[in-house]
Amino acid sequence: MSDVVGSRPSTSVLEPGRESGLGAATVGGADSVLTDHQVTGFVREQLDALDLDGRSLLVIVPDGTRSVPLPLLFEAVHRAAHRRVSRLTVLVALGTHAAMAEPDLAARLGYSPGALANTYPGTTVLNHEWWKPETFVSVGTIPADRLGELSEGRLVRPVEVRLNRAVVEHDVTLIVGPVLPHEVVGFSGGNKYLFPGVAVQDVINVSHWLGALITSQDIIGTRGITPVRALIDEAASLVPGERYALSVVTEAGTDGLHSASFGTPQASWEAAAEISAETHVHYLEKPVRRVLSLVPTKYEDMWTGAKGFYKVEPVVADGGQVVLYAPHITEISVMHPEIVEIGYHCRDYFVKQWDRFKDVPWGDLAHSTHLRGAGTYDAEHGERLRVTVTLATGIPEHVVRAANLDYLDPALVDVEAWAADPDTMVVPDAGEVLFRLR
Repeated sequence: MSDVVGSRPSTSVLEPGRESGLGAATVGGADSVLTDHQVTGFVREQLDALDLDGRSLLVIVPDGTRSVPLPLLFEAVHRAAHRRVSRLTVLVALGTHAAMAEPDLAARLGYSPGALANTYPGTTVLNHEWWKPETFVSVGTIPADRLGELSEGRLVRPVEVRLNRAVVEHDVTLIVGPVLPHEVVGFSGGNKYLFPGVAVQDVINVSHWLGALITSQDIIGTRGITPVRALIDEAASLVPGERYALSVVTEAGTDGLHSASFGTPQASWEAAAEISAETHVHYLEKPVRRVLSLVPTKYEDMWTGAKGFYKVEPVVADGGQVVLYAPHITEISVMHPEIVEIGYHCRDYFVKQWDRFKDVPWGDLAHSTHLRGAGTYDAEHGERLRVTVTLATGIPEHVVRAANLDYLDPALVDVEAWAADPDTMVVPDAGEVLFRLR
């Protein structure tokens, strides 16, 4: 399998509204942190230039698993647009995550629970109800031979492109969200908020399994158009209507923003990904034997909290260990309980027993491989894994071990003592910054 890891880009800082050279207007850069005034002024400048008068606007935003100062961004969007548009709808891109309750939506967007109209008059807020068939509308099909081309021969089957009907029922769609290193696509953001953000589960399964076949370790943090990004952009090309993206790069560990880029979803994403590659990828000179990932509470189950493993796997030495410390997590997956039945295994475990696993949702298989990491499998020797994955969570020990992971009582973890160990790297607020070997 070919190496898809990109090199580190150079630093750049752009003035407000200046073209990035990638077809998007960008403010900020890797060495800057924007003021609120810079951000709101940039958003106003970009939206003022759009033809929004009398047209309906759909704003797609991430759920609570992505760090971003969304109240600041959405307030700026609302202020610039709501008196101009005929209808303003916010759609939360859940993928297949759990729906956000009203208190969580209010906190996410910056209004008091039950008082949306007071803060954002004329606005409707919706969860992407991926569990309801009536949510979706078909916009076309990617033929099997075309998927074969996009996936470089890894997958050959037709994919019907179905997504939330709200996208095609609005004149203009604006994607607002952060760009970060991502285990499936390389860097998140852009059209990924459509696919898988508000797509039917089959599209999610295909894209995630394609990423798993490449492997998380090879694709995560890859700059440019990966096969999964190519698939996502191909699906987006079938969607009617006018689309833009406000792609931001957050400052790790804070609510600050390094940059904001505006343009088409592809151009905006590309400009932001260049900056994220500098700010969210940390390089080590040599591998580490053990990592303690402190998983933040925004990840409510291991389905989302597994990002604490994805982002550190590349720097762990062969035979090393990753411990995911998250006492608040009590379930493997709220929305995907099937993952407990198949357990966590490397890619080859599934590929070399495909007749046994081909009917399991491919998204579940992908998540399994992403958390278990690199390894090999054959009928004679069984499964041999590169690193040990240990959960120090609130998930019962018997559930953890049945899922083919190691267990550690979280009460036994002394974070300060682990941090003092020269063979251990402790990662606070794990899940967004990617660690790689130089």
